[in-house]
Amino acid sequence: MRMLGAEAVIECLKAEEVEIVFGYPGGAVLTLYDALFKTNFPHVLTRHEQGAVHAADGYARATGKTGVCFATSGPGGTNLVTGIATAYMDSIPLVAITGQVGVSLIGKDSFQEADICGITTPITKHNYLVKKVQDLPRVIKEAFYIARTGRPGPVVIDISKDVFNDTLDFEYPDSVELRGYKPIFSGDASKIDLVVTELEKAKKPLLFIGGGVNISGTSEELRKFVESTGIPVITSLMGLGCIPCDSAQHLGMVGMHGTYAANMATMECDLLLGVGVRFDDRVTSLVKNFAPKAKIVHFDIDPAEVNKNVRSDFRVIGDLRWSLPLLAEKASMQGLQKWQQETGEWNKLVQEWKKEKPPASELEAAGIKPQAVIEKVSELTKGDAIIVTDVGQHQMWTAQSYTFKKQRSFLTSGGLGTMGYGLPAAIGAQITLPEKTVVLFTGDGSIMMNCQELATMADNGLPVKIIVMNNQVLGMVNQWQRMFYGKRYSHSSTKGCTDFVKLAEAMGVTGLCVTEPEKLDAILEKALKMEGPVLVEVLLPATEDVLPMVPPGGRLDQMVLGGVF
Repeated sequence: MRMLGAEAVIECLKAEEVEIVFGYPGGAVLTLYDALFKTNFPHVLTRHEQGAVHAADGYARATGKTGVCFATSGPGGTNLVTGIATAYMDSIPLVAITGQVGVSLIGKDSFQEADICGITTPITKHNYLVKKVQDLPRVIKEAFYIARTGRPGPVVIDISKDVFNDTLDFEYPDSVELRGYKPIFSGDASKIDLVVTELEKAKKPLLFIGGGVNISGTSEELRKFVESTGIPVITSLMGLGCIPCDSAQHLGMVGMHGTYAANMATMECDLLLGVGVRFDDRVTSLVKNFAPKAKIVHFDIDPAEVNKNVRSDFRVIGDLRWSLPLLAEKASMQGLQKWQQETGEWNKLVQEWKKEKPPASELEAAGIKPQAVIEKVSELTKGDAIIVTDVGQHQMWTAQSYTFKKQRSFLTSGGLGTMGYGLPAAIGAQITLPEKTVVLFTGDGSIMMNCQELATMADNGLPVKIIVMNNQVLGMVNQWQRMFYGKRYSHSSTKGCTDFVKLAEAMGVTGLCVTEPEKLDAILEKALKMEGPVLVEVLLPATEDVLPMVPPGGRLDQMVLGGVF
């Protein structure tokens, strides 16, 4: 069928079963937006391009599908960069389609021209500049294939304005053949035999699970393995939800703000099985002191991750959907009950650590405890909500205090640590899962970075519940200044002049505020029961710290557990 390039883009999205696009129009993509209008293709108009890409990211994390966003050329494309980098760091499947100036104007510093392919090369799995309309179907087919296969990630398709206006005989390819790109699914099964042999010899085994389990959707296989072997589990920030936080074997998050039990277990284990993790520096702290008594096994789909941060003794390269069931099968054949008997003392020890020093709030602080806010929301939602955060103290408190029970239930920017991520990501999650309760925990610093998206939320009638943890400072910065910079609070106070209730109401969102501990439970319960979007501002003490904390460069067993700084 003969059609415009812009119309062909829409047909390609239909062929890829794209449900919705997030975006912001501009001069270079007006023909594309005209095609959207004619076909009535689902689209959410955000208030900023960064909101569009984070919303597409939130949609992808909540569903496992590929998120899609549109932006125009130049500043529209560059406004996507932070969101693309956020998706890249956390391996999120995303296709960003940007407009480019006309072919004859490329490379001439034309109005609203930016080399978006050059800019995004280090933060994408791949990118394309399309100058010929005939290339569109092939490029889009390849882009979706690359974004969702192997280790997922973002792909940028930059399309010249001329291409949208040109015509072609449309035919969508059935398959993709890319020389040099052969995503790994099945690996070497003999490597798993070696892992089982090491498991048999281990007296203090420990499972360390990460975001790869969430991405591959293998939490059920992992749960069965944990239940049958009794091996204790620690998680990275991105691995939360893969094992229920209230299960006996779950010791909590490991690392800088990890639990006492998780960090101590890491220091004492003799075999550490890292599954879908990248051994981030916030987990390992000083690498040479990470798991010093353990042999390390690394399960990952990406060979480039192996030995990048921590040297492993055994590697299993392949999709977790292949390796985890095979591990469970081979382990079962060796007799699991024997393991449980031989690791009984180890399990007893980690359970004592778990009871001895659970995460606690700052003992001397007065007012509303942030942990109390999160625990109440956890109780009211029964751990069944989609929880989204921005970045900062509230993010760590949420990771420590919410009882996650399901995979894909915690959406947060782990790798890049992007403030301003939470609000648009919550929009992306709520719009695709309207039946779910979506709760955003954010801070008074983070919410201001993309607060314009409150209008997007209201205009689309999305019932997201927003909890602004307002301590009137940039909390994590303030905490580091208190602990490591002699209490010199250089530009970390937000002065507290912003009225978040009025801000919410100005954009069509119901605003509530709670200042007294005795009213907290009732207001949170009211907010969660209300129809439509609600913002609850909770005033917190500025001196409340995130604890435990491993000081930078310290060992995991050198945690600061409490006390006033």
